[in-house]
Amino acid sequence: MEAGKSAEDVFNISRLYLYINDKAILRDITIKIPNNSIFGIMGPSGSGKSTLLKVLNRLIEIYDSKIKVDGKVLYFGKDIFRIDAIKLRKEVGMVFQQPNPFPHLSIYDNIAYPLKSHGIKEKREIKKIVEECLRKVGLWKEVYDRLNSPASQLSGGQQQRLTIARALALKPKVLLMDEPTSMIDIVNSQAIEKLITELKNEIAIVIVSHNPQQVARVADYVAFLYNGELVEWGSSNEIFTSPKNELTEKYVIGRIS
Repeated sequence: MEAGKSAEDVFNISRLYLYINDKAILRDITIKIPNNSIFGIMGPSGSGKSTLLKVLNRLIEIYDSKIKVDGKVLYFGKDIFRIDAIKLRKEVGMVFQQPNPFPHLSIYDNIAYPLKSHGIKEKREIKKIVEECLRKVGLWKEVYDRLNSPASQLSGGQQQRLTIARALALKPKVLLMDEPTSMIDIVNSQAIEKLITELKNEIAIVIVSHNPQQVARVADYVAFLYNGELVEWGSSNEIFTSPKNELTEKYVIGRIS
């Protein structure tokens, strides 16, 4: 299925197969992810959503397992497996399901540390980026007077927004989000959904969710995975109003989960 035309595709995935310890986890995945868009990946638990996300920035390679990949994954036209993994992960940021700030570092240093690690040393520049990122995720007014407090003192939702700010600090071209609201309260979930829709004007976002209602709210394009296979993908409007596959329709209306 061809999705709507866009500027350059961020990812072009063609006939992707992934085997972990000789077991096929992903089978024959073909998707194009446009730039400056929100691409939702939905499906039941165990469908391969998070695994696919971890292929896109090669985090799958850090697991202590035998990994085999067949097919192509192009990032702005380049084979991701020929790109330096560290460089790729700088441009393709990741936000996980469980908020994971550095708990023993301050709120400020959670953002400053990765900047320093990537060679940014000027204190004035670091301070400016920290404030910009905290404002972007709606945290600045909540924490500006306690930037030196440990990140562990923040609520779960605030911690998740801090991890998003940390990911944005390195100015990624893509932000991968793995169930980013599933572990936090509804108020912070709504704040993050609002943030996601605002960010697409700057970068591409790929969000994994088991919640079709959330995907319908935020995504421009949607892929539905089931048991490691791509059932269908297309514009959000197509998938939610006129899906081509009966399985997709059942999932969207909640008859399978």
